[in-house]
Amino acid sequence: MNKTAIVFPGQGAQKVGMCFDFYEKFDSVIKIFNSLDASVKEFIFKGPQESLNLTINAQPALFAADLACATALKEIGVEADGAAGFSFGEIPALVYCGAIGLEQGLDFINFRAKAMQDCAEKNKGGMAAIMGLPAETVVSICSEINGAYPANFNSKNQTVVAFSENAFDDLAAVVGSHKGKIIKLAVNGAFHSPLMNEAADKIKIYLEKIKINEAVKPIYSNFTAQVYSSPRDLLARHVNSPVKWRESIENMINDGFGTFIEAGPGKTLTGLIQKINSDVKVFNVFDSQSLENFKNR
Repeated sequence: MNKTAIVFPGQGAQKVGMCFDFYEKFDSVIKIFNSLDASVKEFIFKGPQESLNLTINAQPALFAADLACATALKEIGVEADGAAGFSFGEIPALVYCGAIGLEQGLDFINFRAKAMQDCAEKNKGGMAAIMGLPAETVVSICSEINGAYPANFNSKNQTVVAFSENAFDDLAAVVGSHKGKIIKLAVNGAFHSPLMNEAADKIKIYLEKIKINEAVKPIYSNFTAQVYSSPRDLLARHVNSPVKWRESIENMINDGFGTFIEAGPGKTLTGLIQKINSDVKVFNVFDSQSLENFKNR
């Protein structure tokens, strides 16, 4: 297991001030942030957090932040052998691996974010992490509750559920009866569920019009947990299908990846990967100090 992977966090990881020190330090990062709409850039560096959390702002903001962290790694000579992205993080992974360009990726992100925001406003709901219960139990619970769907299979005992607006109380009650713990996430939609079907249809039509290149590095798909095969189909199905994160990481380890660098705000993915397999090496790079720590590891 001597290969290195970069993994990109998804929506919910955004926070005011993310990557500002990289923006001040690297011209290559300035270029990424300057490609954003001015208002989104303002929300990233000055807030408020509530505005940054809106899907239409959070997705382009995280797109820039994730790629800024990967770019900072390149500045110190670190190039990964492959990549994966958690949920939305799969889009910066595609850019990192050369399947789509920066500007094309940002255009897609803006279209995708609006389609998902519109869908979220029409089909109100949210997402919650359920901990302490096996994935099979969570799937069973969701089958009993109208408007609850398993959305992210994160690790053996952590599964994220998407829910419609009126389903959360029932979901929380049943999870509690099974002695599980439930925590709402900082997202404003029921992503990776059938409540996003309308957004998936719009994205499918959009993707038919853009050029997608052959990736120069392997990218592991949330939908299949395998290396990307048909980007247009997978990207459309990505928004209304579960994220198979645990299976993706297990497959990457089986394919020889032994070091994982989380490029983006927070430490969520490194924590999940350690739970999946404690033998691999994990690092997170999200600011100058963490970059220096990685450099001096």
